[in-house]
Amino acid sequence: MTQHLHLSPDSIYPFDARGVAKRFRHAAIFGALDSLQPGETMRFANDHDPLPLLAQIAQRYGERVGVEYRQREPGAIVIDFSVR
Repeated sequence: MTQHLHLSPDSIYPFDARGVAKRFRHAAIFGALDSLQPGETMRFANDHDPLPLLAQIAQRYGERVGVEYRQREPGAIVIDFSVR
């Protein structure tokens, strides 16, 4: 039996897209989202509003992934992606 290791007591896992090469960024984000369990959240940080990514997430996951902006300022975007 595999045990799921929780790295954060509140089930919020940081993902800073600014440190990922652009050509790998979306694949890394989808991989991170795919690894989340219901009730867990990925706190995504980026330097721009990722509107094309949000459209891809909506298309790929539909209602299963909630999107909530935590910060939305030029150069500082933070979004919580919550798995339902």
